[in-house]
Amino acid sequence: MEQNNFFAGIKDGFPVCLGYLSVSFAFGITAVGMGLDIWQAVLISMLNVTSAGQVAGLPILAYGGSFIELASTQLVINSRYALMSISLSQKMGKNVSFLDRFLISFVNTDEVFAIATSKPMNVGKRYMYGLTLTPFLGWSFGTFLGALAGNILPPIIIAALDIAIFGMFIAIIVPKAREEKPVLLCVLLAITLSCIFEFVPALNNLFANFSGFVVIICAVVASLIFAIVAPLPPETSGEVSEK
Repeated sequence: MEQNNFFAGIKDGFPVCLGYLSVSFAFGITAVGMGLDIWQAVLISMLNVTSAGQVAGLPILAYGGSFIELASTQLVINSRYALMSISLSQKMGKNVSFLDRFLISFVNTDEVFAIATSKPMNVGKRYMYGLTLTPFLGWSFGTFLGALAGNILPPIIIAALDIAIFGMFIAIIVPKAREEKPVLLCVLLAITLSCIFEFVPALNNLFANFSGFVVIICAVVASLIFAIVAPLPPETSGEVSEK
């Protein structure tokens, strides 16, 4: 069975779009506050679509860092997207061409990945284009609004906007974790591993400047363990849903 309805993708991506509006609004404010023009802030969001990567890259751009430093920072922080794209590719239907995969991967954010992989069936290109379109528009438009607002809002509101993305992660994970115990245990294991890297003295300085590696290690270890302990049953074939 395959989900390949464009408007179903739009519907599933709309909550992510709303969440991105607030997060990218804060990014837009920060970017303008560090000396970037409105169009520069918007262009960064349109060409990257990565909250952590963009926030980490801002100081390097603003204070004249080297291209090597900028590229290395983005590589480390965004390495997890390579793993996510490989995993998501296994959920793609037969009608998803190489070009489609290339375009879809551009907006394969954490939230888009979580929604697509939580589907009990494979996903087609029409659904994925709908799922990625609304988050992309929300991220770009939110940056524009934030850059336009400049530094008008007080710091306490900006700080509150910065935690919005964590609420989105929780909203995506909790429903699936409540339905399936292996998912819940896998999430708890990943959290435990993350806490170990954060608080154990021998480990908390190991990747002090490379936090992206910690995310990859925790995700891969937890996923591998539960792929062995609680593998998913083989998918049954069925009719393709409405296109």
